[in-house]
This record gives sequence, structure tokens and C-alpha cells, in this order.
Amino acid sequence: MNNNLQKFFASGTPWIWVNAGAVAISIIMTVGLLLLLAYNGLGHFWPKDIMLAQYAQPVSEGEPLVREIIGERVNSEVVSAERIISSGIPVSADQPYHERELVKIGNRDLQDSDYTWLLSDYMSEIRYPLHLTAFERREWGNFYGYVKEVREAGATVAVSDPAIEQDTAAWLALQPRIARALALHDEIARLEKDEIGEVNYAIERLRLQERALELRGEASPEALSAIAAERAQWDAQYAEMQTRLNALYAESERDSVVMLAMNGQETEIAVSEIVRAYQPNAMHLGNKLATYGSKLWEFLSDEPREANTEGGIFPAIFGTVVMVLLMAIFVTPFGVIAAVYLREYARQGLVTRIIRIAVNNLAGVPSIVYGVFGLGFFIYFVGAEVDQVFYPEALPAPTFGTPGLLWASLTLALLTVPVVIVSTEEGLARIPRSLREGSLALGATKFETLWRVVLPMASPAMMTGLILAVARAAGEVAPLMLVGVVKLAPTLPVDGNYPFVHLDQKIMHLGFHIYDVGFQSPNVEAARPLVFATALLLVLVIALLNFAAVAIRNRLREKYKALEN
Repeated sequence: MNNNLQKFFASGTPWIWVNAGAVAISIIMTVGLLLLLAYNGLGHFWPKDIMLAQYAQPVSEGEPLVREIIGERVNSEVVSAERIISSGIPVSADQPYHERELVKIGNRDLQDSDYTWLLSDYMSEIRYPLHLTAFERREWGNFYGYVKEVREAGATVAVSDPAIEQDTAAWLALQPRIARALALHDEIARLEKDEIGEVNYAIERLRLQERALELRGEASPEALSAIAAERAQWDAQYAEMQTRLNALYAESERDSVVMLAMNGQETEIAVSEIVRAYQPNAMHLGNKLATYGSKLWEFLSDEPREANTEGGIFPAIFGTVVMVLLMAIFVTPFGVIAAVYLREYARQGLVTRIIRIAVNNLAGVPSIVYGVFGLGFFIYFVGAEVDQVFYPEALPAPTFGTPGLLWASLTLALLTVPVVIVSTEEGLARIPRSLREGSLALGATKFETLWRVVLPMASPAMMTGLILAVARAAGEVAPLMLVGVVKLAPTLPVDGNYPFVHLDQKIMHLGFHIYDVGFQSPNVEAARPLVFATALLLVLVIALLNFAAVAIRNRLREKYKALEN
């Protein structure tokens, strides 16, 4: 029996099963994590039904305080009576556990919080009226209530009775006005960002030209008059655009809607503040799917609002991808050149071994250390010198002597270059010596052999190093907080103004956005689902970047497989 057991272990079969089990567990945990992120994040965009209920709030003495509740049921949990009593709500200690529900009641401009916990035992008369309406607003979050009246320039154009579900006159009158307000908002945004932004850029460029002439002592009356004439033209365009902008703002404020909220509260809301309006209780599955797709697309393509707890995260997606691509452009040539020198040209001795040990140790340095180095070297030293040499007219306002896209990319390149060096060296070491000797025997020089034979065959290993570098760089947060990533930067670093790609501009990043929304948000409950959704998106972005690199690596591997054999 013992001999058979020893033979069984000696055959290696148990370790195969152990490895297979470990791989299976890893896959299950990865899939489980993705499902958890998807469930908690993507479910946030589904248009949930709006509840109307009566809630008898327990009080210390006398009859319970009865109030009306309108909102979305978000979550439920069972808590102990002691915990409820400690929160200031008097309940009977005879029942050891109570169920409570988290309800999103919105209307933050009318009350302290847009989320509240309610005890299920004290909720009654729960209904879902078809004409209950939800507004997503640019400020103050969601609003829940009944559409009572629609006004145009202060005059009433449609009225509905909230007590009658079939009375939809105000709701129907509101729809075209919301579409009109959204079109005006898009026109205002285009005018402010594109046309006025271009004028402001041109005026600032003229100011810098004038300052540069003064510094060089070339500020002749002719040169200054030419600049003044061009500035006058831009000022005239700006005045005309400002007049158009004021007219658009006045036109967008024309319509308003009177809403009846819970407990009989009435409030008037400008239609220009409404991003989306829907009545989920009256929507069928197709309408809910369309609304869900619209909200999900807004999350992917729009700018954030309301302290990053509403709106979209497109600037963060764009900043993450651009920064990783720039990092790849910087890190690949430097890593490959260093690996080629160490493997092909450097004399293999004590110094080379020390360099390899140092490179391997750099891979284990905490990332925040790279952030501090990037802040001190790239920004305070290199950036300050660049400003002194190339942008003296802009001083004392820094151009490159401040955190920005370029320094964030270089810092990440410095952080990931050890990975590229090690992977490329391993790829170079696997190439048979006979291939090098055959190339040299045919009359090729060492450089030609390296360029035409060795490096192409080592390219899959280079891509492996780049894949590992991208995976690590895309998820880094700590160093980026010091060298170029900020909480809110809705302006993209790529536009139509020369030089078109603004490497000095600060950017948003998905990793930092997760940190900011999860730990710095003033509205924790509203931020929680966005943390899951953004985390899922970050994983998908990294996966897409890695899949693209893996596809390129596989093509290179197939291309040079026959040569290796």
C-alpha cells in the first residue's frame, strides 16, 4: 500500500491535479469578481420602479409620525434591534431583528439626503402609480414626484391633476420642451468649448507673442500694432459669440415644470436642468431597455457632474488610454535598447550582473516612490528648465513645470521599464546561437544580424513585456496623483488647436476616479454603484489593451516559428 502511494506521488499526478485545481479556483474567482462588479455596477442604470408608500415613523412618545414616501427601493438588510435603537429610532426590543430597506427618495434640494433607511414593518399602502415621474438633473441629483404644471415664460401651458393617473396633459407637453432644452444645451456646450475656446486660445497666443517680443527687446510699434489689430478682430468675434451665448442661455431658461413631491411639497424646476425624464412604472420592457441603453451610453460618453457621482466618465477613459499608449511609446524603445545592450554588447562580468540585479530590484520598488521621483525630477527640474528655455513668455505660470500628461506617461514608463528589459533579455537568450552564426557567415554585420534576425525573432518576448507593462501601468494610482492626474479635467488633451496634442495638460484616470468617487465623495450611497461600474470598465479597458497586444504577439510568434524550428 505504501509502495503504491509512493509511486502515485512519484508519478507527479497529484501535482497535476493540484495545479489544475489552483487554475480552476483562479478562473472561478476572476469570473466571480467580474460578475460581482457587473451586478453591482451595471444594475445602477436600470430604470427602477418608483414606490409610493405610507411610513409610520416610530417616536419616543405618542403616535407614530406618518409621512408619505416616494422613491426607488435600492437594498434591504436585517439588523439587530440594538443597532436600530442606537441610531436613535425607538423600536421594540422584544423583536431581536428587524428588516430595513434603503430607499432613494431623491429631491436633495428639498431635504437633507436623497437616501434613507426605512423599517419594513412600518411601511404600508405600498403602490406604484403609473404617472410617478423621475427626473435626472444636472444639479441636486434625481427628483421624484408628479408632473403638475408646465410653464412657458411664466405662463401655464398645460396642467395635470396628480390624483388622476390618466391625466397626462402636462407630461405630454413636457416632452418636446425637454428635447428642445437638450438641443440648446448641446449648442451652448459646442459654442463654449469649440468656438469661444478657439478664440480664447488665439487671444492667449497673442498675449504670449507680445510678451516674447518684450523679453527679446523687439517690441517695435509696428509689431505691437499688428498684434493689437489681430487681437481686435478676435475680440470682436468673442463679443459676437458672447451675445449669441447670452441669447441661448435666455432661450434655454424659457420653460419650467411644477412638480408635486412627497408630503405635498411643490417646487418649480427649470426644464434646462433636466437631463432625462421618464415614468418607469408605466414603461414596458422595451422602453426600459432603451432607457437603460441611453443611461449606459451617457456613462461611457459624457462628462462627470455632481462631484463625479452623476454623468459619465469619458474623460477618464480617454485619459487612461492616451496615457498608457504614450507610456508604451516611451518604454518600449528604452527597454529594448537596454536589454539589447546588456545581452548583445555588454561584457558579461560583475558590472553587468550588478546592473541586472538593480533592474530586478527596481521592479519591486513601491510605485509611490516613482511618483515622488517624477515630481522632483521630471516636473521640478526638467519641466522648470523646459519652461525657462522654451516658454519664458508664459512665466511665472508654468507650462511643463507642473503635473501633466507627459510627466505621468514618463513616470509610468520609468516604473515599467524593468519588466520590458527582463522580458526582452529572456527573449534574446532563447534565440539559438546558430542563427546568429549563420547570418554572420553569410556576410552580415553584427548590427544587421541583430536588426534583421535577432530582434524580429525576439519581438514576441518584447510584446510580452509590453503586455505586463500595460497591465501594471493602467491600474496604477498612487504615482499619478503626484504627476498629472486630477479629480476633474473635462477638457481632453487632444483638440483642434495647435499643437493638437497638449502633453502639458492634466488628465483624468479611471483608477484615480475610482479612488475619488469611493473615498472622497460627499454622497456615499450614490457613489457606491459608480465605483463598481468604473472598476468593471477599468478591467475591460486593461483587458482590451492586453488582448490587442496578445493578438500582435501571436501573429509575430506564428511568423517566426518556422525560422526557430
